[in-house]
Amino acid sequence: MTMSDSVPSNVIGRRIDVNGELATVRYFGNVPPIAGLWLGVEWDNPQRGKHDGSHEGTIYFKCRHPTGGSFVRPNRVNFGVDFLTAVKNRYGLEKPKEEDGNEMIVIGNKTVETVGFDSIKKLQSQLNKLQEVSVWGSAVCCAGDRGKIAQTCPNIKRIDLSKNLLSEWDEVTLIADQLKYLGVLNLSENKLKFPCDSPSPSYTFSALKILVLNRTGITWTEVLWCAQGWPVLEELYLASNNITISERPTDILQTLKLLDLSNNHSVDGNQLFLIAYLPRLEQLVLSDNRISTLHFPDVEIGCKTSMFSSLQYLVINGNQISQWSSINELDKLKSLQSLSCTHNPLTEGNKDLQTIRQLIIAKIGQLKILNKCEILPEERRGAELDYRKTFGSEWKKAGGHQDPDKNKPNNEFIIAHPRYQLFCLKYGAPEDGELKPQQPFMLKNQLLTLTIKCPNQPNQKVLVKQLPGEYLSSFLPLCAVPGWGWWELSEAPSAQK
Repeated sequence: MTMSDSVPSNVIGRRIDVNGELATVRYFGNVPPIAGLWLGVEWDNPQRGKHDGSHEGTIYFKCRHPTGGSFVRPNRVNFGVDFLTAVKNRYGLEKPKEEDGNEMIVIGNKTVETVGFDSIKKLQSQLNKLQEVSVWGSAVCCAGDRGKIAQTCPNIKRIDLSKNLLSEWDEVTLIADQLKYLGVLNLSENKLKFPCDSPSPSYTFSALKILVLNRTGITWTEVLWCAQGWPVLEELYLASNNITISERPTDILQTLKLLDLSNNHSVDGNQLFLIAYLPRLEQLVLSDNRISTLHFPDVEIGCKTSMFSSLQYLVINGNQISQWSSINELDKLKSLQSLSCTHNPLTEGNKDLQTIRQLIIAKIGQLKILNKCEILPEERRGAELDYRKTFGSEWKKAGGHQDPDKNKPNNEFIIAHPRYQLFCLKYGAPEDGELKPQQPFMLKNQLLTLTIKCPNQPNQKVLVKQLPGEYLSSFLPLCAVPGWGWWELSEAPSAQK
């Protein structure tokens, strides 16, 4: 990458690199009383700046952060390179300095002697074979000469263009328009200006299936406008854009299978209704937002919603979900098989993680994977039986009864425990002997206490250990080893002693 003293004519809004720090040009001109021309820039990292775009009382430009701006000389700035230059630099495909293979070719009616023609053909052959390209952080700012990409490397299928100096979506389309096989495109950390007047023709991204636009500054309105040019898109990543879902996609994004809206703090539970009818959406990632409730009001408890009809995988880590009612609602999703739900008020604090897992499994009947761990049939059976036992007294007080004809718990209980009646049908109603006050099903309440002593060393400290009861059979053979010691087992789980 080279620094240039010349300033492009369309410099305002251009993305630049100054010693590895990225910024956007907001001003170009004089800054009295210091002589010479200056670039007023807004840094991506506001800690890098010195002011808000003003100097000695004069406002030259505005920044979003009070210390996000600086003035720099043009000769310190890297305005970037075109796409092909970056590809050649990254993959070491520059033309060799040593010339070889002199060759005679005919141009028109003249015979011309070429120098280094073999090297050029070799370079072109290498570029022509490229299918996956990563030019991450390579200061790419433009497509370059029209048609050159198609002539040089037309077979590219995957491009990582993240953290470059692209400033306009139109420049991206100039690159993509020359790559008819392009299926995967990563544009993360390019601060792009998106048009809202003329969407990309559908043939420009006719093969694009995966698009990554994390930290690009795109809005939901711009997403929907540009999506008219993504006819076969299957995966769309929009993390960290401060997006608010403001309208429902209509006749667009109908092929979408995965949508990542992580770290968009304006997204809440009510906005999800607007994307609930994407017909093929199978995976939805909503991590690190401020979602406090989940609700599907189109159907009653015990029924399956028409919303998110294809959704199989849901991630809601790092939100503000604090009520079990939101977990109850997830049982309405007819296709849901995998859920990640960590770092929410519901799962944090001093709460036992095993208890939380058991409750979630019991509340969502079709779930097969929870927090990336498979739910085996025996675990589900245990969770449902423990749920039935734990809330048995509450069920009885609410009007529950062992006689099916009299088993009519009140509506308040049904809303809080929508699957409880199903457990009664599946395993039988709990007997009176099971309705004694139960310790919550926590791992600590299921531990047995072992006291370990060594007879050969009476002065040695006695060890007291706890372990789950199911591990006892594996532990006992160790205690029979001569000289190892002897064991003493408590008569009840440790939490009940």
